Amino acid sequence: TERAMRGEIDFRESFTERVALLKGLDVSVMEEIAQQLPITEGLERMMTILKRVGYKTAILSGGFTYFGNYLRQRFGFDYVYANELEIVDGRRKAELLRLLCQFENINIAQSIAVGDGANDLPMLSLAGLGIAFHAKPKVKATAGQSISTIGLDGILYFLGLKDSWIER
Repeated sequence: TERAMRGEIDFRESFTERVALLKGLDVSVMEEIAQQLPITEGLERMMTILKRVGYKTAILSGGFTYFGNYLRQRFGFDYVYANELEIVDGRRKAELLRLLCQFENINIAQSIAVGDGANDLPMLSLAGLGIAFHAKPKVKATAGQSISTIGLDGILYFLGLKDSWIER
């Protein structure tokens, strides 16, 4: 995964390697992994505020739906698109962003995409605001905006929200 996110190997090759690692695992192992997922600093605060102000949120992941759905349930994301049988690569992420905007009647220029890997670049360039978050060097160099030292809730400041309003 790390090599694909840095753009060193093709995403499909990385996906094949990851699926091979999971082959034969019992679903209880997946649950244990989900419960041990490291949660990015600021995620809970960001989601609380975005829900309060009416934003729609989605996980568009090169990972697996099992983990995406776990995060959806825990933090209240509106949508999850990840891998089961279909590979969600960079082009697919951009297309999903476009489709979500159409479905929600949101102008693509008002969309915000956050990513850290090379497969996020098409989506980041399509969004009205594409933010590289603790991203790999290639992504950081390409994205117009980048956050590298604070949590996900730092995105709230890109949206123009002030601490005095957020802390209410």
